[in-house]
Amino acid sequence: MTQIDASLAGQFSIGGDIPIHRLGFGAMRITGPGIWGEPEDRAEAIRVLKRLPEIGVDFIDTADSYGPFVSEDLIAEALHPYEGLLIATKGGLVRPGITEGQWPIVGDPAYLGQAVRMSLRRLKVERIDLWQLHRIDPKVPQDEQFDAIKSFIDQGFIRHAGLSQVSVAQIEAARKVFPVATVQNRYNLVDRADEDVLDYCEANGIGFIPWFPLAAGDLAKPGGVVDSLAREKGATPGQIALAWMLKRSPVMLPIPGTSRVKHLDENVAGTAVSLTDEEFARLNAASPRS
Repeated sequence: MTQIDASLAGQFSIGGDIPIHRLGFGAMRITGPGIWGEPEDRAEAIRVLKRLPEIGVDFIDTADSYGPFVSEDLIAEALHPYEGLLIATKGGLVRPGITEGQWPIVGDPAYLGQAVRMSLRRLKVERIDLWQLHRIDPKVPQDEQFDAIKSFIDQGFIRHAGLSQVSVAQIEAARKVFPVATVQNRYNLVDRADEDVLDYCEANGIGFIPWFPLAAGDLAKPGGVVDSLAREKGATPGQIALAWMLKRSPVMLPIPGTSRVKHLDENVAGTAVSLTDEEFARLNAASPRS
């Protein structure tokens, strides 16, 4: 198989010292329905993972709660020892069952330490290059959670640390304790409530990893601006949404995920779609800011 696009929309250095292509892969969807259990087509999930380095994707984001544990196990099976790849994972959410909405937050430092050690074991590494706190637990003083993360860095368990679904104030509080390398918040064309967080990350050289990145909502309906641009450019609505993401900020690191090789190739091909300033402005004018 040939490489689709070697540039993958340029590079960004995680923590200032791990260069990656800006288009990554989110490994949540390689699990079973409801992000629970083994994938329905395990062989295809393995093919998706093995395809990533073939097409130049070198940044993979997962979490111990995906499956739970299934995503990390599959990544290790398919890609260890990860030559030329950055495998990022997260901890702090637990899965008591498949019921939708059941993702309890556990920020107890002892539990977080266990989560880090178990991710090390599942991923078969001695150090995790990027470990992210999946959510700040409101039941635990946030400084206790931040102190735990600093201890993981100091002990050599993790190289860089990030946060997920946080405010600017929370990022600033964390940065007083440890260097925040990345922030992973929900962000897309139709959900731009965290513009201030993105702007803060850009101003401070922090990687911004948008989850649910390809959503376009009504903008992708027939006659909508995304639909119109897709037709003009011979692209899919998802590729237009991705092109907008990549143009929006140099610290933007989208991680669209899928369980199918065909869909993966389609997503990655979106990095070859470029928007003019006028087209970018059309999308900006049509998308809500909050």
